[in-house]
Amino acid sequence: MQCLGAEHLDSAERIPTQRQWRPQIYRKCTDTAWLFLFFLFWTGLAFIMGYSVAAGATGRLLFGYDSFGNVCGKKNSPVEGAPLSGQDMTQKKHVFFMNSCNLEVKDVRLSSTVLCVSSCPEEQLDTLEEVQLFANTSGSFLCVYNLNSFNYTQIPNADLLCPRLPVPPSKSFPLFNRCIPQTPECYSLFASVLINDVDSLHRILSGIMSGRDTVLGLCILAFALSLAMMFTFRFITTLLVHIFIALIVLGLLFVCGVLWWLYYDYTNDLSIELDTERENMKCLLGFAIVSTVITAVLLILIYVLRKRIKLAVELLQVTNKAISSSPFLLLQPLWTFAILIFFWVLWVAVLLSLGTAGAAQVIEGGQVEYKPLSGIRYMWWYHLIGLIWTSEFILACQQMTVAGTVVTCYFNRNKSDPPDRPILSSLSILFCYHQGTVVKGSFLITVVRIPRAVLMYVYNTLKEKDGALSRCVSQCCCCCFWCLDKGLRHLNQNAYTTTAINGTDFCTSAKDALTLLSKNSSHFTSVNCFGDFIIFLGKVLVVCFTVFGGLMAFNYHRVLQVWAIPLLLVAFFAYLVAHSFLSVFETVLDALFLCFAVDLETNDGSSEKPYFMDQEFLDFVKRINKLNTRAQRNKNSLTSEEGTELRPL
Repeated sequence: MQCLGAEHLDSAERIPTQRQWRPQIYRKCTDTAWLFLFFLFWTGLAFIMGYSVAAGATGRLLFGYDSFGNVCGKKNSPVEGAPLSGQDMTQKKHVFFMNSCNLEVKDVRLSSTVLCVSSCPEEQLDTLEEVQLFANTSGSFLCVYNLNSFNYTQIPNADLLCPRLPVPPSKSFPLFNRCIPQTPECYSLFASVLINDVDSLHRILSGIMSGRDTVLGLCILAFALSLAMMFTFRFITTLLVHIFIALIVLGLLFVCGVLWWLYYDYTNDLSIELDTERENMKCLLGFAIVSTVITAVLLILIYVLRKRIKLAVELLQVTNKAISSSPFLLLQPLWTFAILIFFWVLWVAVLLSLGTAGAAQVIEGGQVEYKPLSGIRYMWWYHLIGLIWTSEFILACQQMTVAGTVVTCYFNRNKSDPPDRPILSSLSILFCYHQGTVVKGSFLITVVRIPRAVLMYVYNTLKEKDGALSRCVSQCCCCCFWCLDKGLRHLNQNAYTTTAINGTDFCTSAKDALTLLSKNSSHFTSVNCFGDFIIFLGKVLVVCFTVFGGLMAFNYHRVLQVWAIPLLLVAFFAYLVAHSFLSVFETVLDALFLCFAVDLETNDGSSEKPYFMDQEFLDFVKRINKLNTRAQRNKNSLTSEEGTELRPL
């Protein structure tokens, strides 16, 4: 059978007294139980998707709806017990509040009657005659649907079925197509009630939807910057690295300055009365503090590691030579990016449907309100876990594919005759043998990220209370989980490469990689880490320019838009896209380093056991050893001098 291995091994080889490195000799299915668990988890996600389609109503969130259960801008189905429901609103796309200057919230719903109208009144209407004239000339009826415009001035109780006078001038705003009053006193009262008293999830979603064009443009900008950065690393030189680091420093300082300037502008704006503006101001302060700390740390690291720039450039050039043997590796992030985009769009669509899932209930006056269905909150958490785990799984598949390609090309004796289609070969090995390993590795990252999200929620809850010790403990725990997340990612990458080499399961591969790398020279590891650091700076540069563009774009809609959350999502998206593209170089670099370590572990450079590495890589390693020996002599002249020849790990 295919899953039992590529070659037959006798019992002595199958149970060795000490584990041996056998590059691409033995292959079996690994971590199959985790693959079955992932299948069960996605069965639950499929159920949530079907439930959201059946119970949700995204149109209510996108287009708005009236007090009688009609979604504006579309044809509706009637609700039993509500005689004014089920109307055709295809020509009435705007949401109009009959008492926009005196909105109140009673029992988590607005006291004002809401209607769907064809256009908003752009001039003030002081009498019912003017309301009637506006209806006859524009075709936009501002009174309850069952009252004919001819009767606006005829029946005595028409003032109860029509908007409260005077009707302020209003304009349609992209936020749910609502008619927003334009007079300052009405506008302030209207926005305070309408925005401050809605559910937090709906407020965040409204910020995303109202700025969807800006978010889309920033995502395209992040994609273009990531592509440019990838080609910059492909043809990297020492001069390019110096220019690149100068741009990083300027970008970090500029973004920090803009954040602090915007926060100062908010604090001195006396017109701030809405929770959205105050919330944006708090988020700006948090962004400014975090960006300042990150900038300070990165500047210190750049200064400390500045002398290793030349070695890092040589290491990246060796990496580029490895990529040259399989240039289509650079296109690997494209299909990863396409799959991630498809999954994220699907995830957001399901989230919007879950946010509007509710049962229609008829209340007094024949009006309709929607009660949230039970269990929706738990579905949100399950849906969030699905976002993290599936995204990490897709990225891990890319890492495994790239690592397998590097392993196939490295452990090839005839360098003049590279293997045919190494990427397809690596993909076939991944899907036939090692999907379970990738699932397990991505699950570990998810397990670390979920407590971080919970702790951040606890921290934000405690922020409003005077619990300094509790907030400090929460922040320390978040920092620990962040460090654990970074360590696990590096461990996962080495485990995937070891699985591609030896065909072992995740835990065995992680143990073998850790044991082998612990024997390695710390000096060579530092050069490798600085190469990873240069790649990380490329991701930071993409995020800096994207966030700067977002700050300039979102700041123009600071009043009716919670733009701090969309900006954070855009920054996360920019980093994830940059990581998807630049992680090819990072993965190739780490895989080369591990292959080099395995090469030294299994070979000695003799004619019987020659190295797999080519001459250029061997010369680079010798230069590293020579520099390390000089540094060791300068550090401790009393210690006996060591040779500069290439030694086994």
